[in-house]
Order: sequence, then structure tokens, then C-alpha cells
Amino acid sequence: MSALRTLCVYIRIYLDKVIDFLFSLYWDGKKKNILDVEKEHAFLADSATTLAKKIKQKELKSEELVQAVIDRIKQVNPHINAIAADRYDDALKQAREVDRLIAEGLTEDLLNKPFLGVPYTTKESQALKGMPLTLGLWCRRNERAAEDSEAVLRLNAAGAIAVACTNLPELLIWQETRNPVYGMTSNPHHTGRSPGGSSGAEAALTASYATPISLCSDIGGSTRMPAFYCGVFGHHPTAGTTNTKGCFYRNGDEDSMFCLGFISKHVEDLGPLTKIVAGDKADLMKLDDNVDIKNIKFYYVETSKDCHVSPLRPEMTEAMQSVVTKLQQDCNTSPQSYYHLGLDHMYKLWSYWMSKEPGSYASMLTNGAGDVNGFTELVKKMFGLSKHCLFCILRVLETTIFPKPDEEWAESLTKSFKEDLFSKLGDNGVLLFPSAPHAAPYNYSCYLRPYNFAYWSLINVLKCPATQVPLGRNSQGLPIGIQVVAAPYNDALCLAVAKYLEKEFGGAVTACKVKQ
Repeated sequence: MSALRTLCVYIRIYLDKVIDFLFSLYWDGKKKNILDVEKEHAFLADSATTLAKKIKQKELKSEELVQAVIDRIKQVNPHINAIAADRYDDALKQAREVDRLIAEGLTEDLLNKPFLGVPYTTKESQALKGMPLTLGLWCRRNERAAEDSEAVLRLNAAGAIAVACTNLPELLIWQETRNPVYGMTSNPHHTGRSPGGSSGAEAALTASYATPISLCSDIGGSTRMPAFYCGVFGHHPTAGTTNTKGCFYRNGDEDSMFCLGFISKHVEDLGPLTKIVAGDKADLMKLDDNVDIKNIKFYYVETSKDCHVSPLRPEMTEAMQSVVTKLQQDCNTSPQSYYHLGLDHMYKLWSYWMSKEPGSYASMLTNGAGDVNGFTELVKKMFGLSKHCLFCILRVLETTIFPKPDEEWAESLTKSFKEDLFSKLGDNGVLLFPSAPHAAPYNYSCYLRPYNFAYWSLINVLKCPATQVPLGRNSQGLPIGIQVVAAPYNDALCLAVAKYLEKEFGGAVTACKVKQ
């Protein structure tokens, strides 16, 4: 069996190289460069926390910041197609009102708004009153949100200003950001490659200096995958701590893997932003804890043996090893290698727990008007008559034709995995975990490697926190990185390690520069 597995690994490595070569013949010629940020807008490189401070101290006007973000979006969006709908005029009005209030004098109420006057964007699946709420479905193309989601209400109450809602995959579940309503979003590092999904547009804007705050959601890597592919930070909080009411059919009280999160160029923003959408559950995550990196126990995973997933490329294993070596040098610690049988079945475990999520996928595709027939839609797709993306049709066929993972096996293995990992990590340990087999894939190539998101989705199964951390570029100039994972409610550990790695490895890998 060992020899057979080794043979399969080499075959997969060869096939991956063939796939990349064939797709490169088309997409490398489509690459467009993202323009650098003008010197007068250099503040777009600041963290959201810093921008709010500058606004309160009258070093920067909210209107100036919002206008700069709008101008930057208009500059980069023709190349990446990230915006689903905008509210530029309303955002500018709100910014002027913030400036007026500050000019009259900073009251305690204004001082207590942590992101006063700072603009934000969010996925179109997050209800913004009066804005589209299609979820990428053609049958919902005329739908508008009647009210704000709970997360939007909380961000607004914190002083942030919504500027636009962004593109997403149809029904949020795919490794690319594409749907029949808005089309496809491209990766700003290479516009022939995927920015990830389902928050790909948010990550693409962040990596282009086009949004200071990026509200996302994650049920199978949808915050961390785009952060990895686009070279920025992304935090997925402990499941159940963020209020999901008004996002993707959720009422906010489901027992679910689905969780809100944020993408940012700066680690320092992730904790304060997470606290806002967590509300009265924020204290559970210990986000205000002062963590000493030298007191943390470190474990790391070298690879998975899940046959659904491509083998890790050398650049990914080298990135992991560089972190392990750095920790040994700086913290006088010896990270321990970790493995559990669950790592051999990452995709199957996620697939099982997805079957426990609320709602029927086939029914959601019709907006509740019956179930989509996968075979019928596949035939229609062949003749250009289907209004659904191919990945949605294949997902329906997978859930209706393929046998579901055995319930007893899946629940027993998940329980064993959680008990073993979390007992080792405790309240002062983190697991350094691979992000993916390789850097951002070419557009459409994910159809040939549909399960490569499993390194992210396993974290959803475990319902624990994880922070995606960029670690520079590979030989092709594409961002690479790792995930930092902790036991539930130890989000502060993830962010502390991410902050350390940000300093030691250069931080966000943006798609362009700020002119000096």
C-alpha cells in the first residue's frame, strides 16, 4: 500500500504540472498589471485602526479617505471585477457627517466608535439595506436587502461606512469568485488566476489597497483561501462566536460551521474587528489577552495523506520549515510534528458535516422554488441554456448521487481528532498548518482539482479559530503562507503568532506598491 500511495503521489504531481502548463498557455497572456497607489493616497496602506485614529485626531478627513477608496476601486475594478454594487454617494454623505461631528468636538460617543469614518466593503451575501442580495443566483438578480444584517448594524454602530458590496461565487461554495449575475473576479497578482472563494473579491480589493476593512464569511475556507491566494491576512474565529443573522439565509442561532471573519493587510485590525461582530461573545475569544510568544507550545503538520488533495509542493513545505526554524532560533522552542488519522480524510469529513448544515443546496439554487435536477441542468449547460455555473451543477450531482460518508465513522473520527488535537494544544498551544497544495490556481483549473481547499475546510470541521498568514512569494511571484490554528476560544493565540510572523516575514504581499 505504501508503494501504491507513493506512485499515486508522483502521478498527481505530474498531472498538476500538466494542468498548470496547459492553462498557462492561455491565461499567462491575459495578465494585467495593477497600477500603483499615488503618493497623495499613501494613507491607503495604513491599518483601519490607524486610519480611525487619524480621523479622530483631525489628521485625515473621513470624506478624503472615503473618496480615495472610491477612486482606488474605480482604478482597479476594471482589471479585477470585484464590485457587485456600490453606494458611493451615500458613503460620501455619511463621511461628511462624520467630519462635521468631529469639527464640533469629539464627544465620548464618537471616541467610543473604534472605526469612526473608516470605509468598508462586504460580500454581496451580507445584507446591506437597499443593496442587491442575489447570492450570485440568476433567479435572485432583482432581489434587494430589506434591512441590514446584524454584522452590518454592528460595524455601522462602530462608526464604519459601507462603500460597496462585492462579488462572490454562486451560493458561495467554490474556489473561484464567479456567478451568472456579475461574472468573474480575478486575482490582482495575476489576473489569469483565481483570487479564491467565496470572499475572493474582498481579498482582491484588499491586496490592491482598495478597501481598509473587509467583512467576509467562511464555511469551507472562504475567508482564509482568498487571503492566501491574494497575499493578505484572514482570521476565521471560533465557530458560534460571530452573529450571522442576515447573511446567506442565516438567522444567527444555527449550530453551524459558518462563521464571519475579516481580511486585512494588517494583523492589528483583525482582533478589534472580530470583537465588533462577536458582540457580547467577544470575551470568549480572549482577544484582549497579552500573549507572550515565548510561552506558546508549537506543533506543525508537514502534510496530509488525503487522496482527494494534491500533494504539497516544495514551496509550501519550505514555507512551513522556514517558520519552524525561525521559532527555534527566536523562541528557544522545538515545534513538534503532529499527525492524526483525520488528516487522511479532510474532504470527506467536511462533506459529512456540510450535510448537517441548514438548508438544501438543490433548493437554494432555485430560491426555494423546488429542487434543481443536476442531470437536467448538466444537459442544459452543454447547450448553453443553464443559468447556473458548472460548479453548482456538479455540487448538486455530488450531493445527490455519491454516497454520503458513514455517520458513525465521521462523527467518531471528528470527535477523536478534536479530543487529541485540543488536548495537546490546551490554552497555550498552536498548530502551524498548511494552507493549500500550491499558490493561486489558474482560472477554471479548479475543476480538475476540486478538493484542494480541504486544508482550509478541515478547520471548519474542527470549529476552531485559524489565522491565514502570508509568508512572501514563490518563484512565480505568487503569495504563499500558512495557517495558525488554536483550540476553540483561543483566537488571541492565533493572532499573536500571526503578529510575530508579520514582523519576521514581511507581512502582507500586495499586488502593487505605494508610490513614494
